[in-house]
Formats: sequence, C-alpha cells, structure tokens
Amino acid sequence: MRENLLVVEGLCKHFAGVVALDNFSCVITGGEIVGLIGPNGAGKTTLFNAITGFLSLDHGTIRFQGEDLTHQSPAKIASCGIARTFQRLRLIGQISVLDNVLLAFPRQPGEQLFNAVFHHQISQAQEWHNRQHAIHLLDEAGLANKTEVPAKALSYGQQKLLSLVCCLARDARLLLLDEPVAGVAPHMVDKTLSLIKDLIKEQSNHKRSVIIIEHDMEVIDQVCQRLIFIDAGTKICEGSPQAVRNDPRVIEAYLG
Repeated sequence: MRENLLVVEGLCKHFAGVVALDNFSCVITGGEIVGLIGPNGAGKTTLFNAITGFLSLDHGTIRFQGEDLTHQSPAKIASCGIARTFQRLRLIGQISVLDNVLLAFPRQPGEQLFNAVFHHQISQAQEWHNRQHAIHLLDEAGLANKTEVPAKALSYGQQKLLSLVCCLARDARLLLLDEPVAGVAPHMVDKTLSLIKDLIKEQSNHKRSVIIIEHDMEVIDQVCQRLIFIDAGTKICEGSPQAVRNDPRVIEAYLG
C-alpha cells in the first residue's frame, strides 16, 4: 500500500474578498503523477504557492511525510523534499547553464565554512559528484552542448527545460510542475515530456511523486495517472483522466 506523501486539508485563502482557495483538500500518495486542471484563475498556482510556503493561508493544514508544514518558510519546505517550477522562470541569466543546475543541489558541504576549511576533501568530492550529476541531467534534457552558455542565451523552450533540470537536481520526493510545456515549441514539448516520463520510470519504488498544472489535455493524458479538477478554489472532482474529462461539472466549467 502506498504511503500518503502529501495531505492538505481545508485550505482557505481570500484576497480582498476574492476566494482563491475554498476548503480545498487532497491526498497525494507516493509514486503517482497527478494532473491539476481547471480554468484560468481557478486556484491552481495559488495551491502550489500555499504548499511551498510562498503564500500564507487563512485556514487549513499541509502535511508532508507526516510533518506539519503549514506555516513553514519556503526554504524549510524545500529542505523537507518539495521542489517546484514557476510559470515565470527563475533562472540566473548571467551565469552558465551548468552553474544554474549546480546551485540547485541541496545540502552542499561547501555551504558551511567549517566544512570548507576543515573538510575540504569531502567538499571537493561532493562538488565533483554534483557536477557529474548535473552534466548527466543536462545531457538527458538535450542541453549537454549548452553547459557553458549563459542561461539568458537559451531559447524559451530550453530555459523551461533548464528550469525542470534544476528542479530534478534537488532530488525531491514531491515535484510541483507549473505548466512545464506552456509556450514551448512542439519539438521541445517532446523533450520535456520525455524527462517527465523518465520520472515515471523511477517510481517503481513508489517514492517520488509529481503534480502537474497543465492546460493541454494531450499532455495530461500522456503522463498523468489521476486528475484533480479545481474551479473557484474548490475541488470539484478527481479520478482517472477519462472519468474527470467526462464529468458534467468539468464540461460545464470549460464550456458553460
């Protein structure tokens, strides 16, 4: 039986009278890929912001691996094993593609002065390991020939891939991907989906889970095992992709 990795209960958030999240609850188990869908302004990114500590809640609780993260900082939540991408890319454009990935690795020994001074060899060994892993991830993303290029010189699709690679570098148990292929050229979509599908292959031990916000239902069908439909901050329904697509409430929300 799969463990409950993420449990959110009764999340509520209002912005100047506008309801962003309305008693939203869901459970994400270990090793599943879940699509979070809904109309524009439904509360999808707001939910991501709440889970990752970028937004304070009016009510509700967020538990990850049994630990209450409701009022924790983004840094604390990231250190617990949750990583995300953003609609607006958060790359450092002036430094190289490789350095962007290297900065994403968590818990680097060299970050602490004591280790850098008194355990220099350990720090060097970890830096070498991180560098090799970063190069491997970039190769998987088709960016191996861009390692020394400034991130700002990449195309938009390549920058989206780099953002995903940085997310993967954190080796998190839960990945939150906010529209990973939106605005990306078709040939880059295939590369991005290939990376996400590789995540699926790594889930044989039911450890890593992914939540994807995406409007393209073809993309959702390719990678997601379960969908959650949200509208006006409320969870309307959840289930298999086919069941959710055929739900009259979903059809009404999109077409009504």
